[in-house]
Formats: sequence, C-alpha cells, structure tokens
Amino acid sequence: MAGALPVAASASAQAVDGDTSGSGGSSLVMVLDSSGSMGDDDGAGRTRMESARAAVGTVVDALPDGHPTGLRVYGADRPQGCTDTRLVRPVEKLDRDAVQTAVAAVRPRGDTPIGLSLQKAAEDLPEPSGGAVGTRTVLLISDGEDNCGTPKPCEVAEQLGKDGTGLRIDTVGFQVEGAAREQLECVARAGNGRYYDAPDAAALARQLQRAAQLSAHGYRLKGERVAGGATVGRAPTLRPGQYLDTIGQGEKRYYAVDLDAVSTVDFAATAVPQPGAAVDTFDGLSTAIVYGAGSGCVTSTEHFSQREGATPLTSAVSRIRSVDGNRRCDEAGRYWLVAERKSKKGSDGARWPVELLYGVEAPLAGGVTPAQSQSEYGAGGKTAVLPSGDPRDVRGGTGFNDARKLGEGVWRDRVLPAQTLWYRVPAGWGQQVRYDVEFANEPTVKGFSGTYSYGGTQLFTPARFPVSTEGGEFAPTTLYSGRPAAVRMGSVPVAWTNRFEYGSAVRPVHSKGDFYIAVTLGAKAAEIAENPRIGFVLRVAVLGNELAGPQHGAPALADKGGDEHGKKADNQGNSTAAEDIGGAGGAGWTGSAAAAGAGAVVAVIAGLVFVRSRRRAATQTTRGSA
Repeated sequence: MAGALPVAASASAQAVDGDTSGSGGSSLVMVLDSSGSMGDDDGAGRTRMESARAAVGTVVDALPDGHPTGLRVYGADRPQGCTDTRLVRPVEKLDRDAVQTAVAAVRPRGDTPIGLSLQKAAEDLPEPSGGAVGTRTVLLISDGEDNCGTPKPCEVAEQLGKDGTGLRIDTVGFQVEGAAREQLECVARAGNGRYYDAPDAAALARQLQRAAQLSAHGYRLKGERVAGGATVGRAPTLRPGQYLDTIGQGEKRYYAVDLDAVSTVDFAATAVPQPGAAVDTFDGLSTAIVYGAGSGCVTSTEHFSQREGATPLTSAVSRIRSVDGNRRCDEAGRYWLVAERKSKKGSDGARWPVELLYGVEAPLAGGVTPAQSQSEYGAGGKTAVLPSGDPRDVRGGTGFNDARKLGEGVWRDRVLPAQTLWYRVPAGWGQQVRYDVEFANEPTVKGFSGTYSYGGTQLFTPARFPVSTEGGEFAPTTLYSGRPAAVRMGSVPVAWTNRFEYGSAVRPVHSKGDFYIAVTLGAKAAEIAENPRIGFVLRVAVLGNELAGPQHGAPALADKGGDEHGKKADNQGNSTAAEDIGGAGGAGWTGSAAAAGAGAVVAVIAGLVFVRSRRRAATQTTRGSA
C-alpha cells in the first residue's frame, strides 16, 4: 500500500518556522500625521486629531496580544521644520495602554515631512528573529501631501519596497483629494501596499483596522532556507521536504533532485506577495520538471486572473511514469525542479517569498492492483446536497501551514479585503470534497455605487495541487458588491489511478489526505463594505464511503460514529484532530520513496488497465487560477 512516508530534511538548510512571539516575524509601525491641519474640524464636531486618536485606539484593541507595534509621529514638535519626525513608541511587544497614552499626548503643530518619516519608519521595524520571514508594515495616516519636497515620498517608498522581502507600506488618506490622494496612492503602490480612503471618522477607524489586521495575520511561512540557482549548474540539491526561497520579477530558480525510475514526484511552489500589491491579470507563477540538457518533462502556470491585488499563488507539477516506461523523463537520474515568476511592467517589483514542497510517492507494493480511476463528479457535482443548519464559528488559518482543520458541517468566518483564509478537510480513498462559500449581505458605505469586487475560492490536493475547474462544473469566483454571492467548488473522488488521467481536474486527485480550501475576498471590497471584515458561510461535505486502501475491491471502513455528518467532533464542531497543524497533507503522500523493485513497476503498469481514459498526459499544461 502507498502510505505516509518520513520527510527527509536537508541538514545544511536553515529551518524557518516563525518566531516565538506568535507574530510570525511580522511587525507594525503606525506613522501619524500631526501637522497643523490635523487640528481642523473633521465635519462631525471633532478635530481630525481627535478622530485619529480614537481610530488608533480601536486598532490596538483589535490587534493580537503581543503583536510588535510602534508609533511614529511627524509635525508634532514645532510649528515649522522638515526634520520634525519622532518615534513616540518603539516597535515592541504590544502594550495597548502605552500606545494609547502616547497618541493622547500628541498635539498637531507643524509641517508634513512624509518622505523622511517613511525612511525612519522602515528603520524602526526590527528584522524578524530566528530566520523568520514575516511582514514588516508601515501604516501611514495623513490628511495631506508632503510639503517638504525632499526626500520625495513616492521615491522613498519605491526604494524601500525593492530593498527587501516582506516590507509593505499602507496609506490611509483622511479627508484627502486631488494631489494629496494621488501622492498617498503612489506611496502605497510603490511600497507593495494598499491605499485606503477615509472620508470621515468612521471610515478612518474601519480602514485602519483593515490595514493593521492584514499585517498581523499574514501568511505564516514554513520551511528550510534554500537559495535556488539561476542556472541548472548553480542549483542546490534538495531531498524531499519543505523549503523557503525568494523570487524576483522575471526570475527562474532551479533546484536539483535525484529521482528513481518508478516513483511519482510532486513539486509545488507557493508565491506569497504582499496582500493587495499591484499585479496584472496575466502575472503568474510557473513550475516545471526538467531532465538532461534542459528538456522539459512537465510544466504548469497559474495566473492571478484579476487586477485588484495580489494573493498567494500556487503552481504544481508531477512526474508520473508513463504507460510503457520508455519516455526520457521516466529514467532515473538527475532532474531539476524549476520555479519561474512572470510579471508585467507596473506590477509589484518586490521579491516574493516562495514556499516549496517537494514530495515523492512510492509505487504500490508488488501484486497490488489499484482501483479504477474516478473522472466524474457524480454525487459531488454542483447540485450536491450540502449540510444545513446553524453555522458554527471558526477562524481560518493564514496559509497551508496553519490551515484550520474542519469536519463536515456549516461554518462561519469573516475575511478582510485582500485576505485569503485557509482550511483543511480530510478525504480518504474513494471520497470527494464538496463545498460552497456564501458571502454575506453586508451594509455598504455611504455613497457606494457601481463598485464591484470578487469573492473566490480554490481547492488544493494534499500535495498542494490546485484542482482545476476545467469542464465548467464549477467557477472559482463571483462578483461581490455587498449583496449575497456564492461560489461552489469540489473534487472528483480520490483514486490512485487518477494520476494517469488527462484532465487537470482529475489527475492531481490521486492521494488521500488533507485537502485545502482557500477563500479570498478582493481588495476592492474595502471600497464597498461598511464592516471591517465581511462574513461568509462555508458548507462542507465529504461524500462517499472511505475505502480501506487504493486497491481494487478495497472494503469500506467501518463507521466510527460521530456527529450527524459521520465525523467525530469536539464541542466546537471540529474534527477531533482539529488542532493538529501540519504542512503536507496526510497519509498516502510526501517523503522519501522506499526502495522499489521490479514488482512495484509491474504494479504501476497494471494500474493502467483500470484507467477509464487511457490517454497519455500532455508534457506541457498551462492553467489559470482564481
């Protein structure tokens, strides 16, 4: 039987699992405009500074305990002066009372040296400790444009954005228009961040919460540090495991691996740009496996397929032994895994962290005949009956590594604009995951009209392969305008021989384990919804009886009891293993292949008899993503 295999880690690589503070290496410094204009009336009977103080208080109340947070002000110390910028609260473990006391003492007085303040704020943010890779956020709140001239704010932001991985600059314009708004938009775009418009005090509090929460709850990266080569000759050698690298615009990164002639090899790369950073519809990430003198075995490309802003993007490929075993890429030997970033001019110029997962699936044992492939949705199509009833509250994870484990049921969560939340659902041999995401009817902001964003979802296999929506059964996105909207998604049943099918909605679904659900709300939803977070309901079903193994004629496992959906659950409705957080997904996948003899080769070929469509997989595929 194919089973869970131990992951072999490279001894020379540096492990990166985040830091001990729980912040994942992330930190935040707020930069508050304290120039003379902040003493003006905000239109509701308070000064702009009074409204800003209240908004900052709301932000720190909502930040996670201990999240490293600081406060810098400019224009607060003298009536005139382009060097008037000061750190009033250093970036350290969050002390809510101290931050609120510091902001209460600020009085609006002077000029608006935004460019210099941005330079200083970047220096205020500590580098992540222990090799962690997190988001270091500068959150600028201003009611006007820089009046000092040099250094120019947009040029400063562009330089800071290109200097390192993980720095973002978000800007909030408080009752700004014209040149001031254009400057703040430019700073955010150049600084890998987002501009948030705040026409009144309520909007200021809402947009500050969004920006700060997005910073605090960024993707938690995990893996061993590795630096991919620019050519095959400079590629580091990997063993099965999870790794971290970075990738720039237009770059290719090569990694060498030594493969046998019978195992299935899976390679997935997840790029993690700053949420909402500038991207084009056709910007994307490609993965490939090459052999010999650069000859390609397989390649796949995923695109953002929208211009609202960046989200995590995953591309994956497999080397699967062919029917006769006579292809060049069936041979044992040295291969290269390749990740390539494709970007258009004007897109985010920062280097992106990229999380790599390299796994090897051993063949079935000699003499084992696998069950036939499952290439149809059947009961799991778009008309499937899903769980109903009152939803139970749950909080999604930030990525693959801390995805919240769910059983069957109805779940409720809330998502920020430009955010992606992650969940994982176990599915065994013969089972399929089917779910709906229902975005809530939300109150919209005053004056809202004609703006649309999107809600989207993506399903991933245990090996992190995006499950394609080819064939039209499901659509990964829906328009969102504050009114109810829904997307449906699902997989075919899990079967070992699915790997020999042609369709990209079928071929990846060939191992049991945790399937990952990603739910995304477009960045433009920040211009639509009145509440900082937007609610949604997740209806999850795991259809079909779980079989005892991948072999032909495997019996169904006995029902172990549980809730009304056949799953054991804790008092929050989660499966009993809900708190077990892992990377790669479960039995049947990942790790170093055990030694495989001639009997294993026979088992691979025998499995082909049961494939419904005996079509040789194409050597090159290109797909789009939500």
